[in-house]
Amino acid sequence: MRKILKFSAAFTTFLAYAGYVSAQEVGQEVPLHQQLKIQFIDGGPTFMTPIILCLVLGLAFCIERIIYLNLATTSTKKLLAAVENALDSGGIEAAKDVCRNTKGPVASIFYQGLERSEEGLDMVEKSVVSYGSVQMGQLETNLPWIALFIALAPSLGFLGTVIGMVMAFDDIQKAGTMSPSIVAGGMKVALITTVTGLIVAIILQIFYNYIISKIDGIVNSMEDASISFVDILMKYNSKK
Repeated sequence: MRKILKFSAAFTTFLAYAGYVSAQEVGQEVPLHQQLKIQFIDGGPTFMTPIILCLVLGLAFCIERIIYLNLATTSTKKLLAAVENALDSGGIEAAKDVCRNTKGPVASIFYQGLERSEEGLDMVEKSVVSYGSVQMGQLETNLPWIALFIALAPSLGFLGTVIGMVMAFDDIQKAGTMSPSIVAGGMKVALITTVTGLIVAIILQIFYNYIISKIDGIVNSMEDASISFVDILMKYNSKK
């Protein structure tokens, strides 16, 4: 419990330095959601809403990809062993049934290879390579959208910064004098939008890198399994 309180206090201090909490609120127990709500209003809904939408939509695509990739991850060793046993006991059709009942891109690639098994190993290899490219494209679906939101969020934040500075100088021009109270409004909008945009980009970048590493792992297992699958078919054809 003490560790949680210490972390909460440290995070509140960070928000104070980042501009999300006023210095007077650091020593007070202010709910985080209330702090974020206040800063959203202070930053201006015109600038903050698109940035928050980037976060929400980006996280939605990230969660969808993570769920899809977790479902696509299968044990290639078990699948290879099951296909080999099916070939030995029931032939090509039995191996097809194993692939039909197994989820994931690797099983789909094996099935396409088995469909071309009667046309020779060269056709099997071409089929495996071609369908492997199709499966890679499916694994990378929606990644361009995540990359777009990563680039868009800080850009919108910087846009708010520029517009906030313009507002500040416009207020100075209207007042005919320069004082902290006149500049504070525009500067606050500028700082809040910039910090929010950068935070959104950092969060989405972490998820994006995780998804990329997950895809790389699946692709590597697909390539290794495809080589072993061709070897298994070669052994099966030699026994005929």
